[in-house]
Amino acid sequence: MGHGQDISFYKNKARTASNIHEKLTAIDSVLSKSYGVDNETFITYSTQYIELAKKVDSIALAAKKAMNLQRVLSNYKNEPRKAVTVIDGVLAHKYKIKDSFLLGGLYLKRGKANLKLNVKDAIQDYETAIKNFSKDDSIYIADAYLFSGQAYSNIGRFVAASEYYEKAYQLYEKRQAYEYMLHARQGMITMFSMNGFYDKAEKEREDLIETLKGLENKQYLITEYYNQAIDFNKTGNKKLELDYLLKADSLLDITDTEQKNYSSRIDVNAKLAEYYINSNQMLTARDYINILDQWIGKAKDDRLANISYNGAKARYYHAMGLENEALQYAKNQLKNAKAVGHEDDILHSHLLLSNIYSEMGQFKKSLENKNAYLNIRDSLYNKGTAQFLAYYQTLYETEKKEKELVEKNTNIQLLEKDSDNFKKIVFFSSLALVLLFGLILLYRNQRYLKNNKELQEKFSQKLLVSQELERKRISKDIHDGLGQRLLLIKNKIIANGDTDTKKMVDEAIDEVRSISRDLHPFQLQEMGITKAIEYTLNQIDENTTLFISSEIENIDNLFTKEQEVNIYRIVQETLNNILKHAKAEACKVMVKKLTGNVIISIKDNGIGFDFPEKYQNVKSLGLKTLLERTRFLNGQMKVKSVKNNGTIIIFQFPVT
Repeated sequence: MGHGQDISFYKNKARTASNIHEKLTAIDSVLSKSYGVDNETFITYSTQYIELAKKVDSIALAAKKAMNLQRVLSNYKNEPRKAVTVIDGVLAHKYKIKDSFLLGGLYLKRGKANLKLNVKDAIQDYETAIKNFSKDDSIYIADAYLFSGQAYSNIGRFVAASEYYEKAYQLYEKRQAYEYMLHARQGMITMFSMNGFYDKAEKEREDLIETLKGLENKQYLITEYYNQAIDFNKTGNKKLELDYLLKADSLLDITDTEQKNYSSRIDVNAKLAEYYINSNQMLTARDYINILDQWIGKAKDDRLANISYNGAKARYYHAMGLENEALQYAKNQLKNAKAVGHEDDILHSHLLLSNIYSEMGQFKKSLENKNAYLNIRDSLYNKGTAQFLAYYQTLYETEKKEKELVEKNTNIQLLEKDSDNFKKIVFFSSLALVLLFGLILLYRNQRYLKNNKELQEKFSQKLLVSQELERKRISKDIHDGLGQRLLLIKNKIIANGDTDTKKMVDEAIDEVRSISRDLHPFQLQEMGITKAIEYTLNQIDENTTLFISSEIENIDNLFTKEQEVNIYRIVQETLNNILKHAKAEACKVMVKKLTGNVIISIKDNGIGFDFPEKYQNVKSLGLKTLLERTRFLNGQMKVKSVKNNGTIIIFQFPVT
């Protein structure tokens, strides 16, 4: 008897059964034969089975079928909300479920469905699953830890993600579940990437790729190629971005012969479309947009896939100048990004909407979206800084424990060698005498060098003071002399009615005033140090392509006038260095007033530099001048810079 006859037989038996238990047995046979073969049949009969099982109070049987149904509804039918509803119906009777595997499993499966709807709800489900599993369910607890790590990574909670990935890895290792250990490793790599440690992520990912090649696991290779392409996009390496996207694309048909892997197809093709849009290769971009249109029907309720799809479509129509169409897709992208809770996608959706509204002449809405973009970006910056510090605190604690362990081992070894040490006392005593004489000579030499260095620093400080006084004198002469003469000339020209010449004289007056302000910041005397810094930031923001955001606390009357001039010069010279050398698009300036200290932090997203190399360069006077001014204020200057990954310069000044 053929397979079709078998399933028809059990369908008929389910329909004609005289009692519920016979009906359940027949439906169970239908499910075993339709699973993975006929999704529509599997869904229909699973729903019938669950409802019948609840009627006869067989909640454990209903739970098993609800868990199996979740995967089909979420992954193949793209109906995660329906999967949540089915599981909720079973959980309404959870007090009757005594098996920890079933109770924990229901929450775990609901979390998998919620991951496509709301990440925070998914995290709550995973936490509840862990509480309901028993020690015998350790492999499923590991799954919950792994899924929690992935969810926390998606919403930028990197420290929590790291902890959960590590717990998952340890449990998988105990159970010798090596393939799942790779999942945890993959999650850790994603966390490195989201933290901005792209070099570390690339190194770890290349090792994982080689492992996956050895295992011939092409499905996960697609994910790793795609993730690495995203990182190359963030670091500006366009060539390697395209190479890795094409590697992922080449594996899609090989691994997806039944064409079920719609999510990876949409993600990869969306990024390829955006790559060619940004490269102004619109014909090629259109080919990938057409592919997306063919696949999006399979992703009806998959918000993650819809984020990728709508983003690519919006950017395509925007590039083509079809702003009305672009607007609709951009709105859909924002809607899905907000529903899922992906802040990075929300950020880019607002920026895209701002650009589209600007092209449409709707400047108020453009500004609203630009402000939303800036607020989220600043929030992510502050959150990223806190996570950055927390991440390194975790590393510090780990290294501290390792150091303590090494010290204990060393002490044991020393105890074992006590007799050898006694024999060496005489030798070391003699050596100590020689070293003592050497230390005396070294001390005298260091004193000489220290005194010489102090003289040089005093000379540098006097030079800075003299330089500032001379700048002030020249600025005053230009303003009072040349500036006044130009004003007299302007008045005569106005009297003669020569408007063209008047315009030229106005430009000359503006240039003279600009030179005068640069030579000596008179706004310090007029507005105070806080407003002077804000004025300078506004001037740069309005007159250059550099985007500046700031958080400036009031530091007026904390320093002497001479100190305020040096603080102003430090901010001014740091920003000039960014404009001249960093090739940055954005910069953030923070001035914080703490107890006994003022902190000034200036961060850019430019090309970065090697600080020791730059400082040793005899032509590099900017850094040396900043350091001298910082010493003049008895402050500290810290530089954190990575090539191609921006620079942070932090100044700390004591308040007397």
